[in-house]
Amino acid sequence: MIQGSSTFIHVGQIHIDKAPYAISTVLGSCVAICIYDSQLGIGGMNHYLLPFWNGHGLQTPKFGNISIPKLIESMQEKGSRIETMEAKIFGGASMHISASENMMIGQKNIIVAKEILKEYRIPIVAEDVGGEQGRKIQFNLEKGKVLLKYTSKQ
Repeated sequence: MIQGSSTFIHVGQIHIDKAPYAISTVLGSCVAICIYDSQLGIGGMNHYLLPFWNGHGLQTPKFGNISIPKLIESMQEKGSRIETMEAKIFGGASMHISASENMMIGQKNIIVAKEILKEYRIPIVAEDVGGEQGRKIQFNLEKGKVLLKYTSKQ
């Protein structure tokens, strides 16, 4: 991981920053999308737990269909344009093989990410999704690079 200032985000959080800073998180079945604008040197990351808000309770960014548009809007508020954004997707692991019902959450989180980014016409330039291992990621805003480390299986 890089030296310097790094902001760690948790489930349901979105963070936008600029170089030389970094944004990091740890993922299991959750998904994080890193959006980078190389013209402005700014980037943003979200971290969501479930693909869809079910209509009950608050519309928080812990749901992909709330979090992804909010991340994009937050980038636009900082001056970024859709045409200069690119995305990288991480996470969506099937962490607990015995929980067959939950096994699909990671996969559904990945699908929601891809579908919403496609709707916004934001290209996905890299991804590391699925599988059975968690991930630690750090989004370095200097060049828009993401450092990834797999968490050990338990």
